[in-house]
Amino acid sequence: MPAPPFRGSRRSRVRTGAVAALTALALLGTAACGAGEPAAPPTVTAAPDVAASKAAPPEPSSPKPEPRPKPVVWPLNGKPTGTKKVPARPAVAVKIENSVEARPQSGLQQADIVWEQVVEGGISRYVAVYHSTLPGTVGPVRSVRPMDPAIVAPMRGILAYSGGQPPFIRAVGRAKVQSVTMDSGDPGFRRSGDRAAPHNVYGSVKTFAKQASKSRATPPPAQFSYAAKAGQGSAAKNDRRGHVADVRLSPAQRTVWRWKNKTKTYARYDGSTPSVSSGSQLRARNVLILSVAMKNTKYKDPSGAPVPETQMVGSGKGVLLTRGRALNVDWSKKKTGKKIALTTRSGDPVSLDPGNLWVELVPRGSGSWRVG
Repeated sequence: MPAPPFRGSRRSRVRTGAVAALTALALLGTAACGAGEPAAPPTVTAAPDVAASKAAPPEPSSPKPEPRPKPVVWPLNGKPTGTKKVPARPAVAVKIENSVEARPQSGLQQADIVWEQVVEGGISRYVAVYHSTLPGTVGPVRSVRPMDPAIVAPMRGILAYSGGQPPFIRAVGRAKVQSVTMDSGDPGFRRSGDRAAPHNVYGSVKTFAKQASKSRATPPPAQFSYAAKAGQGSAAKNDRRGHVADVRLSPAQRTVWRWKNKTKTYARYDGSTPSVSSGSQLRARNVLILSVAMKNTKYKDPSGAPVPETQMVGSGKGVLLTRGRALNVDWSKKKTGKKIALTTRSGDPVSLDPGNLWVELVPRGSGSWRVG
């Protein structure tokens, strides 16, 4: 006979019903909580606090080092002055002779820029420009020529010379250049007893500079652009060989420059004879050869020879030599008071290596040069 179904006592049935009722109320409460307000967020222990990371200030970065200031350089040679500013003194140009009777000269090796030009009879003379160094003795000093004002006017300084024809002297004044002359009794000139006149006039660049008018006692503007370091100039970076420059200014003057690797300079020769000044052979860091027009003026020298004038205002071709390399260049000068502009044949600006410069003004048509 099958067993009858289990039937608990009345007390057991009551207890079981109460538990079921409490369970139902708990489930209803949970449902009501989810419908009315959000439940507490779960605790996350591994994930980063994104909000906190966005609000946190960034880590301080290391300060960038300040750029090293560029050194102050001499405007006429591009070399550092070693001072905080360029000394407030003018450029002093001196007219120096180069006839056989005038050699050897004094003080040429201390010039920042030297211009070589053809004068009457085919001989050459120099316009030596001083600013970084002011030597106590230069010479022999000779008379002014008609092309000199256009050479020195862009520097707004002084031109020292022994004398000259009145029209040439007046032209210096019109170019706004201050003249310091022996014929006017200006200080700084003396005659040497070691040579015969007129090849015996010498001068002190220091004394010439002290005579600058107040408006001229300032540094000159740069006449050419200079690279920051040796070997970075336009010609130095070119691949064309430039070890020798044979320059024929006239039948009476042949100037030769030869590269010397040991000193990184060009040594100067008058023909095959070393050019000497103050006991040392003349040398240049940069040699600039320019083709220039030249014409005879209506004026004559004491021997009756016509006085030529190099046409400095104009344009032409040339070549720049630096560190045994050569670069073809174009030059132009718009006005007497403007400096010469140098560009490559493609029109890019040209820079020189820091150091002294010699400029050879070669008469177009009658003069020539060979570079190799």
